[in-house]
Amino acid sequence: MAGTTKKEVRASDLSNGKRIFLLILVSMGSSIIYTPLYLKNVFYDQLMKATGATNAQLGLMVTAYAITATICYLPSGIVADKFHVRTLGWVGFGTTALLTFWYAFLPSITTLYIIFVGMGVTTILIWWGIRYKLIRLISEESEYSRNIGVSYGVYGAAGLILNFINVGILSYFNVGEKIGVQVLLFFLGAVILVLGILSFIFIPRFEGEITSKSSFDFSMVAKALKSPVIWLAAGSMFFVYFFYTGVNYTTPYLTDALGASVAVVSVVGIIRSYGVTLISGPVFGFFSSAAKSPSKIIIGGSLVVVVGLLVLIFLPFNASVVVFAAIIAILLGFISNGVFGIMSGQLTEGKVPLTIFGTASGLLSVVGFLPDTFSSTWFGSLMDANGKNAYPQIFWILAGAAVLAAAFAAILLVYIKKNKTRLEAEADAAAAEAEAAEKARAAVSA
Repeated sequence: MAGTTKKEVRASDLSNGKRIFLLILVSMGSSIIYTPLYLKNVFYDQLMKATGATNAQLGLMVTAYAITATICYLPSGIVADKFHVRTLGWVGFGTTALLTFWYAFLPSITTLYIIFVGMGVTTILIWWGIRYKLIRLISEESEYSRNIGVSYGVYGAAGLILNFINVGILSYFNVGEKIGVQVLLFFLGAVILVLGILSFIFIPRFEGEITSKSSFDFSMVAKALKSPVIWLAAGSMFFVYFFYTGVNYTTPYLTDALGASVAVVSVVGIIRSYGVTLISGPVFGFFSSAAKSPSKIIIGGSLVVVVGLLVLIFLPFNASVVVFAAIIAILLGFISNGVFGIMSGQLTEGKVPLTIFGTASGLLSVVGFLPDTFSSTWFGSLMDANGKNAYPQIFWILAGAAVLAAAFAAILLVYIKKNKTRLEAEADAAAAEAEAAEKARAAVSA
């Protein structure tokens, strides 16, 4: 398998087994590479004790990362279009592993801020753009949406397994011991480093994945910015991501509004965060492939989310409905995970050329992940001001976001239908241009 890294190949040149291996590798990586950054979501108290940080300082570490990530999303797309995914894969994993090892020594709070900023560069500027592009490179066009769905299933499986191992490590060393957090971080750094080594050995160089090895060509950004397909897909993703992250508020809703026990809430949280991803990604990928349109599935899934949220809005604040509300919460997690998992399929559906696919993915991320910058503060303010009465307000907001997500996907569907011939011609022309550039470069090298 390693031999394919010495020459440029196409998806059709790879065996089915090699394609599956690369799909699993990049999907596992997309879950594991971010685990050190978000340990506080699972091990909040242990991490605070180990680092000696206050609540505010622990939050500022993630904020430092989030700000860096936001700045890096769009350039990450440019980087993905200018360098081989193999290079970005092993460099991104390798540098993140080194920062994780540094993190494991639990340095000063100021140094930890620097580490989190550094991870914003290594995981986003270097690594982020390759996931969707590598899956695109190993997929025939008709397979992309299905493979993205499978990718999210692998993502969920990797997160679930790793989460259980992390719990085991901390339990072995006693959850209150600093050494447990250090061993956990060294373990995560080692796993990420192994992923980097595997990327270096097994990811091939693909034909047509870059058009030049010269300096950045910002005309690619201009092409992406002029594409209605990319903007409509970004608008759709913005509102999908809004309700995808927003349904997490069903967890405190079960506790605060309905009086659910900690055991019930824990089970619902684990199933919604990890369990549903195992099946929702592949299922929605299959639906998208069968419908030959991720946009159609996004429309249908978003409207189902609206219905589920309306049910929660009109449920009474009564412990007798806890089980029913928990089932709805898991269903919302399943649908929102599935819909979010096929979002990038809209780029393929809209015939976005491979030569700007990384840039398009970066732009999609810049717009799509913007809800992270305001939704938590907004919803937190509502909860502080209104207590349990804030939940119906939050669910109304999320329902509105789901309606707008469906609307953007519908507009995109109409646009693609009306401009199908032109979009296909532009994609073919871009592919021919990239092939000609590759031949010219090969001739010069020879």
